[in-house]
Amino acid sequence: MKPTSKYEMIQHILQSLKQPGYRYKQIAEAIFKQRIGDYEHMQMLPQALRRALVEQLGNRVSAVTPVVKQRSEQASKILFAIAGNERVEAVRLSYKEGWDSYCISSQCGCGFGCRFCSTGTMGLKRHLTVDEITDQLLHFHLDGYSLDSVSFMGMGEALANPHLFHALKVMTDPGLFGLGQRRITVSTIGLLPGIQRLRREFPQINLTYSLHSPFDDQRSELMPINDRFPIRDVMLELDAHIQTTGRKVYIAYIMLRGLNDGAEHAEAVAAWLRGRGPWEHLYHVNLIPYNATEETPDYLQSDRERIRRFVQVLKSKGIQVTVRTQFGSEIKAGCGQLYASEPTRAKSE
Repeated sequence: MKPTSKYEMIQHILQSLKQPGYRYKQIAEAIFKQRIGDYEHMQMLPQALRRALVEQLGNRVSAVTPVVKQRSEQASKILFAIAGNERVEAVRLSYKEGWDSYCISSQCGCGFGCRFCSTGTMGLKRHLTVDEITDQLLHFHLDGYSLDSVSFMGMGEALANPHLFHALKVMTDPGLFGLGQRRITVSTIGLLPGIQRLRREFPQINLTYSLHSPFDDQRSELMPINDRFPIRDVMLELDAHIQTTGRKVYIAYIMLRGLNDGAEHAEAVAAWLRGRGPWEHLYHVNLIPYNATEETPDYLQSDRERIRRFVQVLKSKGIQVTVRTQFGSEIKAGCGQLYASEPTRAKSE
């Protein structure tokens, strides 16, 4: 079978050159323990092997190239160049408690057209490869940052990318990134086949369902995917997910002023989550203040009082709820703001 990641390609090269088995471990440790980002700098390898790696893979270990870096107090966003003259973005969030979280992309653009999402206005240009997904993290690792937690909440719908599961295998490989499943979150707009596969192959990975409206007609207007996978069908699948994995499921809910932030919406969200059985306490709602963009001018952020009332309604119904901390919006690093454009462009920061 043709290798689909650089790590498989390295193994293939080593086998073709009849190198001893420990060479692969040496290379992996050079990347992940010594943070060496160029094959030619791996001095523990014979020169002929280094030359072969460079000839077949290029000198740089990473397949993504940073083009623009922007920083705010607690967020940094990197615009990466990838093959085909395309661009994707990834974000590092620094929490005052002393840990870093990463929001990475799975696609260049997105084809599902959620009305309020800047990325959705781009359309889908292509899926990211296994290396392009994991190298976003590798870039931060090689820069000396610790990889405390990772979420697929950047550009694209992760469960629509057929390369996602191989990327998760690389990320959780103890000889490579070594991330525990519980430190990874996959966010989805509700693709049932992907949710089912995630449950089978990575049952301990955190799952987030992007709801954004509890009413099917409105959700279909905001998120056309709802016509294929309506709320009821997704909720039944999430019930099965919780029963099988014993893990929480998070309900993401972006607060759009005057559209989905009223008391009737809060009541309806609570109605979806109550009475689901002995596992209903494992549902947790994350309310997300909307981040405005030039690409989606028709949508505005809810005011604090409406958010407070929404929280009050949910709590009165016994629903676990958190209002997500908002930072990074000033550099367009917030949820729904990733557009993969240069800062000098009219539609960028």
